[in-house]
Amino acid sequence: MTGTARIAVLTSGGDAPGMNAAVRSVVRTAMANGAEAVAIRHGYEGLLDNDFVPMTLGSVGGILDRGGTFIGTSRSERMFTEEGLDHSAAVLAEQGVTGLIVIGGDGTYRAAEELHRRGVKVIGVPGTIDNDINATDTTIGFDTAQNTICDATSKVRDTASSHERTFIIEVMGRSCGMLALYAGLAAGADCILVPEVPWRIEDICASVSQGIARGKKHSIIVVSEGAAHAFGLAEDLTKACGHQVRAVVLGHIQRGGSPSAFDRTLASRMGAAAVEALLDGESGKAVCLQNADMALEELAKCYSHHHEMKRHIYDLAMVLAR
Repeated sequence: MTGTARIAVLTSGGDAPGMNAAVRSVVRTAMANGAEAVAIRHGYEGLLDNDFVPMTLGSVGGILDRGGTFIGTSRSERMFTEEGLDHSAAVLAEQGVTGLIVIGGDGTYRAAEELHRRGVKVIGVPGTIDNDINATDTTIGFDTAQNTICDATSKVRDTASSHERTFIIEVMGRSCGMLALYAGLAAGADCILVPEVPWRIEDICASVSQGIARGKKHSIIVVSEGAAHAFGLAEDLTKACGHQVRAVVLGHIQRGGSPSAFDRTLASRMGAAAVEALLDGESGKAVCLQNADMALEELAKCYSHHHEMKRHIYDLAMVLAR
C-alpha cells in the first residue's frame, strides 16, 4: 500500500469468544505500523449503514478477556445482493479505507470474496465456534466453546448419575459436527452423533443397554444440532430403550463467556497476521493456523467446503466410551 493506510475491521455472523482479542490485535498492530484503524459496528449491516468508529489504543483496552464482540455483529441478507455489495464497496471507498479485515465464518467469507472482486482489499480471520472453516486447523472461539460444553456436561452428568438416567445434550453445528465430536470426546460422552456419520436408533439403544448391563448408572449422548434434535431423539430413545431419556439443549450459552488462553492467543496472532497481509498488498485471502504457524489461503478455498471430519477421532471417541 502507498500513502497512509486506513484499515477497517468488522465482526460478522455469530459471535465467538476471542473476537474482541482479534479486534484489539488488528487495531494495535495497524497503529504500530503507522496505519489508521477504524471499526465498523454491527458487521456488514453497519458497513451498509456507514457506521464507522475511529479507533485508538485506548478504544480496545480491557477487552482481551471479554466474550462476544464489543463492536457488535449481525447477519446481513443485504450483503448477498448485487446492490448491497456495490453499495458496501462504495462506502469503503468514500471512507478512505485501504484495507478491510472481516472476522467471522463462511458467510462472512463469501461476502468478503465478492467485495474483493469489486476491488476492495480484504483479508478474512476465522471466528466461529463451529470450526467449519476449511484450510485452518482451528477457528477463534472453538476451544472456548468446547470448554463450555465440557463444563455443562459435567453438571448434567451429576444429575444423570443421581437419577440413573440417559441424557442427550444438543450442541451447535448445523452441517459440521466438529464441535460435538471434540467436546464429546473431551467430556467422555458415551455416544456422539454428528451429521457426517450415519447413525441408527437401534445402535444408540444397544450402546445404552450395554452400559446398563455392565452397571453404568447413566449415559451421556452428545448430538450436533445438524444430526438430530435432542427432544425428538429423547422421545424416540425412550420408546426404543424402555426407560426415560432426558434432553438438554445448550443453545447460545456455547457462544458466550471469557475466551480461553488458547483463543486469546490465536486471535491475537491472527489479527496481527491479517494486518501484515494487507500492508504487504495481499487481498482475497484468509489467515489460517496450519501446523502452529500462520498462513494465507484463498478465501474461496476456505468456504468452498467444510473442515473434513476426522473419522479416526470419531472412532477413538467410540472406543473410549465403551
